[in-house]
Amino acid sequence: MVSFRSQPIGLLLNGSDRFMASNDAQTQFLETEGGTIAFDDTGGTGPVVIGIPGMGDLRSEYRLVKPMLQHAGFRVVTLDVRGFGESSPEWPDYSARAVGRDAIAILQQLSAGPATIMGNSFAAGSALWASKEAPGLVNGVVLLGPIVRDLPLTTIQKLVLSLGFAGPWRTWFWTTYWSSLFPTKPAPDHAEVKAAIGANLREPKRMQALLTMLSLSKADTAAILDEVSVPSLIVMGSKDPDFPDPVEEARSLASRINAETMIVAGAGHYPHVEMADDVGQRIIAFVRQLDESGPTVLPLRRS
Repeated sequence: MVSFRSQPIGLLLNGSDRFMASNDAQTQFLETEGGTIAFDDTGGTGPVVIGIPGMGDLRSEYRLVKPMLQHAGFRVVTLDVRGFGESSPEWPDYSARAVGRDAIAILQQLSAGPATIMGNSFAAGSALWASKEAPGLVNGVVLLGPIVRDLPLTTIQKLVLSLGFAGPWRTWFWTTYWSSLFPTKPAPDHAEVKAAIGANLREPKRMQALLTMLSLSKADTAAILDEVSVPSLIVMGSKDPDFPDPVEEARSLASRINAETMIVAGAGHYPHVEMADDVGQRIIAFVRQLDESGPTVLPLRRS
């Protein structure tokens, strides 16, 4: 069971904390049995695009491409993932699948869709799960720096993670790591957004939500890749430090889900932030193609 309410952002945020919200007039809330999901909605009658940020991040992650999509005539919805932003910090389930269900619940509450779902990092898996579980509400997915399988860690990486999250410096550790994901062109407001993420993670129970998410296997998402039939666009930064070979990762995933690919030269894990103009235009073209062609079901492709 879900219910719906809204509250002006000005009553909630000020100063650098404004980056916890998007650039709309209101934060809206979807209340479920497990907790409350915060989101915003530009409204309108155009094609619907919903953006899901990566773990530990805020829905302001889409602040640069969102105005481009809105200007193109799209209705844009962005949400705070369970555990972060203005969403409830404590949940019984933090999986990509559960987050995908939150996106679907928002679309149902708004009576919106079908929608193209954008998902960054682990939330790329959320977009795929949403397309599997509610195919009538999802007409395409945009996977930004997608992590949809368990990536092997070296012994040194495991040690660094263990030490990084071991003490009171863990918020500094996470935000420093976050900053490293923008190797070429951080946004002009990068420092302010970093401060907002750090402030959010210092709120009670939010760091525990992050640690829980980090511990989850992505094997369930990897297991559904060969079942994906929705039109897909993979956007990968050529310098994404989360992958040993980002270009090969994109190629391999594309071959499994019949996806288009966009390799963004010089970008890291957030290509839609570092190279927002180029990525935004490609997303616009992808969504317009879906809108013009109508419902599309691609043949399953198995490796």
